[in-house]
Amino acid sequence: MSLPDDAVSVEQRINAPPATVFSFFSISERWLLWQGVEATIELWPGGLLRVNVTGDGFAAGRILEVVQGRRLTFTWGWESPNHPVPPGSSTVTIELVPDGAGTLLRLTHTGLPPDFIDLHREGWELYIGRLQAIAIGDDGEPIT
Repeated sequence: MSLPDDAVSVEQRINAPPATVFSFFSISERWLLWQGVEATIELWPGGLLRVNVTGDGFAAGRILEVVQGRRLTFTWGWESPNHPVPPGSSTVTIELVPDGAGTLLRLTHTGLPPDFIDLHREGWELYIGRLQAIAIGDDGEPIT
């Protein structure tokens, strides 16, 4: 599958089962373990997703699709005035594919202006890398 020109795709194997990985996208307190300082997630179609990623501004959107433990789709954009990626203007899809005892996470972010593709790719790669580290507890076992 080829990506549209306005898209970013990040894949990462996470050493935890899909249900655990899904919880890091669907529960505000768990989202904050890998990204952000404040988050609201209303896990139903039409529900709010709002994250203060670095402490200086919010990304916000609406939940579009929830397939428990397998897929989550939401809109995304920045609340800053005149930002080229305003809330709801782009779409993020998280797909979780069982991979042995772990999960292959596929994140696709579409609808991005050309000048913001690399910035969003770098950001998602950084934070998905943090998620991989957080998903395993200090004892080396997946957090449940």
